[in-house]
Amino acid sequence: MAQFTVRNLEDDIHQKLRDMAQSQGQNLEEFVRELLRKVALKCAATPSKLGTKISNRFAKIGLIEPINELRGRLIAPPRFE
Repeated sequence: MAQFTVRNLEDDIHQKLRDMAQSQGQNLEEFVRELLRKVALKCAATPSKLGTKISNRFAKIGLIEPINELRGRLIAPPRFE
């Protein structure tokens, strides 16, 4: 199994994580491991919607046409005849 160290974590964040772990009857290491596992699995299960991300980013500067999602659609290559 992999290991890593988190450096420069703010003291108040460390204490909050400790308190959360204690409230669930876990030590800090178990709690953080479970938290990271949940986040990683959730991110892996949620497909990225690039068109939506682009639309949201550029809506702030005036993009008014939505960019449709293309996932799962067949796209015909362009013809240059």
